[in-house]
Amino acid sequence: MEQQQSSEVFFSAESENTEFKVQLPKDSAKYIKSVIAFANTQGGRLIIGVDDKTRRIVGIDGDVLFKTMDDIANAVSDSCVPQIVPRIEPKTVDGKNIIAVTVSPGPNRPYYLKSKGKESGTFIRTAGTSRPASADKIKELEMEGRRVSWDEQLCMGFEVTENAVRKLCGDVLKYRDKAGLTKLALSEAQLVSWKLLRRNGSSFLASNAFALLVSDVFPFSKTQCAVFKGADRAVFLDKREFSGPVYEQIEQAVNFVMRNIRLGAVVEGAIRKEAYELPEAAVREAVVNAHCHRSFTEESCVQIAVYENRLEVTSPGGLYNGLTLKEALSGHSRLRNKVLANLLNQMGLVEAWGSGIGRIIRASDAYGLPEPEFVEYDSMFRVNIFRSSPYETLDGSRRKKSAAVRRSENPRLPVNETRGRILKIIGDDNNISAAKIAEVLSLSVRSVEKHLRELREAGLLLRHGPARGGYWEIVSLD
Repeated sequence: MEQQQSSEVFFSAESENTEFKVQLPKDSAKYIKSVIAFANTQGGRLIIGVDDKTRRIVGIDGDVLFKTMDDIANAVSDSCVPQIVPRIEPKTVDGKNIIAVTVSPGPNRPYYLKSKGKESGTFIRTAGTSRPASADKIKELEMEGRRVSWDEQLCMGFEVTENAVRKLCGDVLKYRDKAGLTKLALSEAQLVSWKLLRRNGSSFLASNAFALLVSDVFPFSKTQCAVFKGADRAVFLDKREFSGPVYEQIEQAVNFVMRNIRLGAVVEGAIRKEAYELPEAAVREAVVNAHCHRSFTEESCVQIAVYENRLEVTSPGGLYNGLTLKEALSGHSRLRNKVLANLLNQMGLVEAWGSGIGRIIRASDAYGLPEPEFVEYDSMFRVNIFRSSPYETLDGSRRKKSAAVRRSENPRLPVNETRGRILKIIGDDNNISAAKIAEVLSLSVRSVEKHLRELREAGLLLRHGPARGGYWEIVSLD
């Protein structure tokens, strides 16, 4: 028998993926659907012998304990397709016997109740309950089981034109140049290797990712942006909808946000310098992640809402393939859209997999803002980046300075020798590119970009306008 535990210790790991039963139901379907839901989502535990309302330990008589465990094993084996093999263990808690059925996230999705079939018998775990999966969710589970992503599948009937290929290749090269990445020779052959195109004799077939990157053929591939009065959606102040290539939507959405947040001033002696109340790095990262990790089986759009107290970025679909919010916050990642993510990485819009949430947190912290909030709902994922308090505005009115401004006056980031040299070079030429700085300092472009990013996140450096045609502004040389 398992070593005795206290109820306080045993239930300390309770979560929405733990379900309690006073006793084993006679109708096995009543608990098998939860076993299936756990396997189709993030895993979980079924605890037999605990009142589901009071959490009071009722226990299971010792003379039926092992028979009950056998009944559970047989019911799971007979009822689930594909086969699920849970860990079924007896536990002793507060002197009473219970049974813990632990189900891991399954690799062969979708799992379903044999008697109901796939369409009606597939269950998922949402908000602490086991619910039937929608047809769209079943499609995504099937792709997870086949280890393929929606974006790498063929976009049937979509024509691959020479103009579309030329524009995409040209835009990729422009973005790489802005990001200081190495030059590439781009052609249809490279797009094939990236799984954007597939050869079909002497012609090419388009993947869904290719269609996303060159057209607006999918009506749900849009970015809906809005500004609201106050902290809810009662009153619209402005709204826009962007469509077309995903990377263009990202740029338009980021620009929309930056236009609609306060632009304040850092006052140093007689000099007043501009500073946005939100770090552009965090805004961009949230928007890129929303597109990169969204579910395209959900026919809804990425939504970006600017409220008086926060920026809210919402993407369709929850976390992917059993990934938990705790794992995501720890830097783990599972790519829902492998082809799209790789292309955005090639363009310099995505860096390392799984690092996006960390960068949003670090950029907000460097600005002195409250920690961002990451929330998973039934069929969407949301990032809340909280705005700073009012501060001195450019129209001359005096208000309390924001945390962003206070941090820029007293940054945490030390200006070491390399960062000091970078700031001196920018002071001499505020139009200089990262690639040129790297050449002057004999450093890699990525190294210089890292220093520039840290200087911006710490409030020491501002970037105005795009990489090509914009300029730098030094906020402080402390």
